[in-house]
Amino acid sequence: MPAAERYGLQAQIRRAAVSVTANIAEGAGRGTNADFARFLSIASGSASELQAELELAGELGYLDEGWGDTLKLVHEVKRLLHALIRETPSG
Repeated sequence: MPAAERYGLQAQIRRAAVSVTANIAEGAGRGTNADFARFLSIASGSASELQAELELAGELGYLDEGWGDTLKLVHEVKRLLHALIRETPSG
């Protein structure tokens, strides 16, 4: 990415990616299925944010050719999160 995006879009992509994993971990540590499902839902929202930011960065030409593969991984993470939410009691 351009240096001008280091503290803009690039930082936002990093925060969204970290938020996905942090929310999964926090939900798992809460001890109830309802909390776990709620934090999985928050993680899914962060994954959607990450998807939108990657699409924007890709369309702006800020990412290399392999960015589509990264986007596919984000889609897979979202799919897995939704499946886990459905399988979590009280989710």
